[in-house]
Amino acid sequence: MFEIVRYTAQRADEWNRFVAASKNGTFLFDRRFMDYHSDRFSDYSLMVYLKGRLYALLPANADGQTLVSHGGLTYGGLVMGKECSAAGILEVFRTLNDSLRREGFHKVVYKAIPWIYHQLPSEEDLYALTDVCQAQLVIRDISSAIMGRHRLKFTESRRSGLRKALRRGLLVEESNDIEGFWQILRENLASKYGVCPVHNIAELLLLKNRFPDQIKLWTVSNDGRLVGGTLLFLTPQVLHTQYISANPEGKACGAIDLLFNTLINDVYQDYPYIDFGKSTVSDSARLNYQLIFQKEGFGGRAVCYDTYEWML
Repeated sequence: MFEIVRYTAQRADEWNRFVAASKNGTFLFDRRFMDYHSDRFSDYSLMVYLKGRLYALLPANADGQTLVSHGGLTYGGLVMGKECSAAGILEVFRTLNDSLRREGFHKVVYKAIPWIYHQLPSEEDLYALTDVCQAQLVIRDISSAIMGRHRLKFTESRRSGLRKALRRGLLVEESNDIEGFWQILRENLASKYGVCPVHNIAELLLLKNRFPDQIKLWTVSNDGRLVGGTLLFLTPQVLHTQYISANPEGKACGAIDLLFNTLINDVYQDYPYIDFGKSTVSDSARLNYQLIFQKEGFGGRAVCYDTYEWML
């Protein structure tokens, strides 16, 4: 009934058109985004056809005998067309599993697309994971999101920072100073966690150039000095803060509090969801209490990012 075809670069336009028209896809699944780090992952993305028409996509990479959907993305589950049905997706996973077994895979790691990113309800895959795959939930990360119609007030600690920033006369503005922000971000992550940003400066500049309407940088300045900012990924349902960072001066004068007061209550007040991203340590789901405290201070509440596994 369904045909599984491995993605090739010759199918990029067809893939991208489907993502743009899907009920749960975002620009992270556009091949111009996915392929920026193609040298680091062995792509094994799959395209599902029904009677010759594209029905669903699975962004994925091969890691030995394991299929990962997708190792280079925050989430990477099945991207579905609006006509996808529960019965159809059950059959897709039966066909997918049979195909992967024939190809020599032994296991699948599946990072589901969080529900807030869905433009239409799209959890047919989660049902199939239980019904067809007997998948196990292996990692549950926690993010913090604001629902546009039901916003909570900032906590006193966030309001205190906001008052401090307003007294200092800090300036919030959209900016193209990716290099300046990345330097603050790099130094902050190195001193706090001993890590580097997921994207290097060349990759950020490349992606910003490819997706100028979906990737936005907002910065905070004090007397002309860049002191903090956030890099946003804009999808149809969700404004996602990919990076948030401030230097010591910005932290001392409430730069991030002013920044998010401006974005949440002014610039993007009509956005359905604002997602601050995970507050769990990568691959272990241990909670970073300090990080989530800040996000909850802006009114964010829990949304889970789930990773499943099953044996073939």
